[in-house]
Amino acid sequence: MNSLASIIILNLNGEKFLKDCLECLRKQTYQNLEIILVDNGSTDNSINFVKRNFPQVRIIANERNLGFAQANNQGFKIAKGKYIVTLNNDTRVDKKWLEKLVLIAEKDEQIGMCASKILSFKNPSLIDSVGVNICLDGMSRGRGRLEMDKGQYDKVEEVLLSSACAALYRRKMLQEIGFFDDSFFAYCEDTDLGLRGRLAGWKAFLVPQSVVYHYYSGTTNEYSPLKAFLVERNHFWVVVKNFPLKLILLFPIFTFWRYLLQFYGLLTRQGSSSKFAKNFSFWYLPYSVFKAYFSGLKGLIRVLKQRRRIKKQQKISNKEFYLLLKKFRLSFKELALKN
Repeated sequence: MNSLASIIILNLNGEKFLKDCLECLRKQTYQNLEIILVDNGSTDNSINFVKRNFPQVRIIANERNLGFAQANNQGFKIAKGKYIVTLNNDTRVDKKWLEKLVLIAEKDEQIGMCASKILSFKNPSLIDSVGVNICLDGMSRGRGRLEMDKGQYDKVEEVLLSSACAALYRRKMLQEIGFFDDSFFAYCEDTDLGLRGRLAGWKAFLVPQSVVYHYYSGTTNEYSPLKAFLVERNHFWVVVKNFPLKLILLFPIFTFWRYLLQFYGLLTRQGSSSKFAKNFSFWYLPYSVFKAYFSGLKGLIRVLKQRRRIKKQQKISNKEFYLLLKKFRLSFKELALKN
């Protein structure tokens, strides 16, 4: 339990969150850590605040917003730890958060990812995520999201993958498969990374004693045309890069079914599409979808090249991958109709 852990925190105008976030890290029971703050062109006083109050934090200051994926990759390039830990700036962590993550990771060299138990900052009795589940069309969602925390996820157990809001990754795995895909900019990059890790034979576990309180979408807008565009495009890339050919061929059918359910959700005021329509014109949705697939198809040659590399590294069979999707399957109904 003396392995160095490198914590990468991405920041964009998050000064209001940084005091809580960094104070919690200062009080960790596991102190063999380094903290790297990657600032994506903040116009508030974030950098000066950190320099003045947390001089031990290493800072990368970007002139503009490079997105979640590329900025975390910058942090990875200078990180020295055996473990790379991603942490959102809009979080507060329990004092044993890091200790519990490292403890589980140290037990098995094949554990490539550990997921924290992430609870709502505003209402700690609500679960934000305990790992990530995935739909047959590649869309993902926090496992247990918005369930009341009644101890139903209080044992260390296998999950499909970790949410990068608060996740531990083994450096050895990242050196083998790569870190986040820069081209994603933001959203779904942790799903892509997690699937690449699982395909390469690495394990993922939930560590429920590693508790995080998350102010959901504190830095970004929970429902916006940009998010709708990025999620729609990036999940398409996730499928093409990682899924077996049979599921890729079925992708249009699965996607059409999801759109039908989301339209029903819009009519009945359920799910994210309904929330989106409250804040923006309905017509932003089809426009964002069209724009997303246009951009997705433009990047298809690059994505297919990545797929070939991933398939060369694949150590589990397609049958084992199907079993993982079945075990951690996210239903279309939950995806489309739950908030």
